Amino acid sequence: MTAPTLRTPRLLLRQLRLADAPSLHIALCDKSHMQWWSSAEHKSVAETEAYISRNASEDEKHLCWAITERDEQALGWVILIPRREGVQEIGYIVRPDYGGRGFAREAVAAVIEYGFSELGLRRIMADIDPDNTASVRLVEALGFRQEGRLREEWKTHIGVRDSLIYAVLAKEWLASPARSGTWAESRRNGLT
Repeated sequence: MTAPTLRTPRLLLRQLRLADAPSLHIALCDKSHMQWWSSAEHKSVAETEAYISRNASEDEKHLCWAITERDEQALGWVILIPRREGVQEIGYIVRPDYGGRGFAREAVAAVIEYGFSELGLRRIMADIDPDNTASVRLVEALGFRQEGRLREEWKTHIGVRDSLIYAVLAKEWLASPARSGTWAESRRNGLT
């Protein structure tokens, strides 16, 4: 599927492209940044290109947005992966040189808003390594609740890992103060 363009006050989210691989390689080749990812850091841009080509494919059922400032280089991405009718999983990454500026929160919030308001989802979930405190803080700030811990769920480059399952429901999101600054607010203000 092709991801529609979403605009927030600072960001433009657009369909991920293979041409984004060199920019995103900055995140995917960083060992400490990839610590909690399901695969090890990438050794080459070619490896990143192969990885991006799967995520950028419009033939897949998922939606994958490149996070950009005004459609320039990709700073990261957000993906929505269908799990079952009305339920999708969200994933995201932002380059370490753009960390700490709220870009991940702004982009993820815009995609959550799109998922609930445009796709009619009832639930968006996230699967997070228990030691990934930054990601846990992000989803909790966006109103996600921890629903469980799956023990020894993933075999990764750092060993067998547990998963924390977080989710937010549409009715919770619609009542949440985390919606401010999202794609829907930008849309109401004529920025899209």
